[in-house]
Amino acid sequence: MLTVLDQLPAVFLDTPARELHRLLPGPTLIHLPGRRRQPLFVSVLLHGNEDSGVVALQKVLRINGRRPLPRALSILIGNVAAARDGMRRLEGQPDYNRVWPGGEAHRDSPEAAAMSEVYRLMRERGVFASIDIHNNTGLNPHYAVVNRLDQAVLQLALLFSRTVVWFRGLAGTQTTAFSSTCPALTVECGKPGKAASEEHAARFIEACLHLAQFPSHDVHEHDIDLYHTLATVRVPDAVSFGFGDARADIDFEPQLDHMNFRTLEAGTVFGRTRLLLPVTVCDESGANVTHEFFTCRDGELSLRRAATPAMLTLDERVVRQDCLCYLMDRLPLPCRQVAARELCASV
Repeated sequence: MLTVLDQLPAVFLDTPARELHRLLPGPTLIHLPGRRRQPLFVSVLLHGNEDSGVVALQKVLRINGRRPLPRALSILIGNVAAARDGMRRLEGQPDYNRVWPGGEAHRDSPEAAAMSEVYRLMRERGVFASIDIHNNTGLNPHYAVVNRLDQAVLQLALLFSRTVVWFRGLAGTQTTAFSSTCPALTVECGKPGKAASEEHAARFIEACLHLAQFPSHDVHEHDIDLYHTLATVRVPDAVSFGFGDARADIDFEPQLDHMNFRTLEAGTVFGRTRLLLPVTVCDESGANVTHEFFTCRDGELSLRRAATPAMLTLDERVVRQDCLCYLMDRLPLPCRQVAARELCASV
């Protein structure tokens, strides 16, 4: 299923994400040489409707032209079939960001075999750093997601944004797979189709290509806004929902995504419902913690404790295929240092 190339396909730089299926038969790994041999690995289109990474790479490669890149660059172009239809994934397909080594779901699928081969090939090449570029469908700032709190990863994240989310990792994601091999992170570039998102991602890729080594000094508290992901909120398949739809089992607030990256107090209403507790919340270990975070009283679904949501979206398909949102807390520097020691001890 995986195609491996050592040069860009003809007209790649001028082909939009929706048309890449005409050039590439499926997921494709492209190795390009550079003055520094350790490659930067960049994955794009793991979700077919998130195309800012493709446009950003095209910008960077077009600007560099025929000049040697500052560093070798390996590019994974992911789900070109879903990109053709502007969808996260096609019905019947696994999520391309849930089939990497370490995940249990779909591990016998052709997609999992392809991503396992990508991982093997990049390890053989001594990958310098790994970047997975995404968009999202709600109102979110541009931010980076890291699985580890060591200084190299945080320094890499700060090249993109001072807003950084620490998530211990979701098995089967690209960043989780690479985090034990090299500094690895996911960057969330806001909504797709925005010139500012594409330009920001392009500047970040260019900065990473010029990075000779990671700074040795520590990240300081005043340089970073760090959050810790506590839990994931999902709507069960059997529960209907809408945004401003009183007929649904859950009628979420019509502007729910305006709550992203805002500290919400206990009692904040997410929506109205006829059910006892119509969402499920799981912590990082997969344990059900719904009653810790939500309560229903007088038909209102509200937070039981203070939290900061991210990735709240009004896109019903995305909610079904992924989740409603993540819930986070701010993480100050002293806690970060303790958390880093605990994480290192558990590895």
